[in-house]
Amino acid sequence: MHDYDLLVVGSANADLVIGVDRRPGSGETVLGSDLAVHPGGKGANQAVAAARLGARTALLARVGEDDYGRLLLDSQRTAGVDTAGVLVGGAPTGVALITVDPSGDNSIVVSLGANARLSPGDIRASARLLTAARVVSLQLEIPLETVAEVVRTATAGFGDRPGPRVVLNPSPPAPLPTDVLAACDPLVVNEHEARFLLSDGPAGSSEDPEVWAEALLSRGPRSVVVTLGGEGALVADRDRTVLVPSLAVPVVDTTGAGDAFTGALAWRLGLGDELEDAVRFAVRVGAAAVTRAGAQASFPDAGEVAAL
Repeated sequence: MHDYDLLVVGSANADLVIGVDRRPGSGETVLGSDLAVHPGGKGANQAVAAARLGARTALLARVGEDDYGRLLLDSQRTAGVDTAGVLVGGAPTGVALITVDPSGDNSIVVSLGANARLSPGDIRASARLLTAARVVSLQLEIPLETVAEVVRTATAGFGDRPGPRVVLNPSPPAPLPTDVLAACDPLVVNEHEARFLLSDGPAGSSEDPEVWAEALLSRGPRSVVVTLGGEGALVADRDRTVLVPSLAVPVVDTTGAGDAFTGALAWRLGLGDELEDAVRFAVRVGAAAVTRAGAQASFPDAGEVAAL
């Protein structure tokens, strides 16, 4: 019996958001709106997105002993996330500086802070969370060696019981070890992440998401999902490739939409959905998330997803 449908191991940041008429170029200053502070971070976002949909979710992360850390803990608990695995101290809470233009597109700079102190030792000390989860979801706003430790623990299993299924969104993108890639089921990438991972070969210059998916599969993951914004998502495994279309919705702010998608996807896999079915649900969650401002504040509950 698993205690959690989903364990998210990853980052927790305070999002400092400013609206701008246009994002500045190099050396340019532009005026923006009043500063808004929201709970964020890819890991924390995924955990809240899944919990708001009804998932039994836990978060393993690290925050600072400061106001931003308390903001993040409060937001997780309000959403229903188990925060027993959230460690406090070691550095200030991570911060993301975000500018959002009128089309809803954003640019983000992240100061990792306490996220960079989430260590392989922390993972080993929290192994009970991994044993209790059906799926573990990871991103790259924490050290790569920490991600690798989670993967090693998950793939080794626990005695006569397999470890959790691994979902990885390599964001921000970085080169991935072979054993990490081999564990991904799926590897979830957007266009920029796909191009980065494939930059050492001809597929990286292609404009065709199917080419990216095929090339990524050849690197070792068990399955791949390429998110395509308003066009939906491409699902690929060893047997087939399927385009799952998105919904036409008014776009207010894309911040956190990818995290909402991945959190929903990982949860549905934890419930036993086939990958394509899980992506079809996650596409609807991502579409709902872009219709409101902010990251976690924009994430829908199950009723709102059904209403779409």
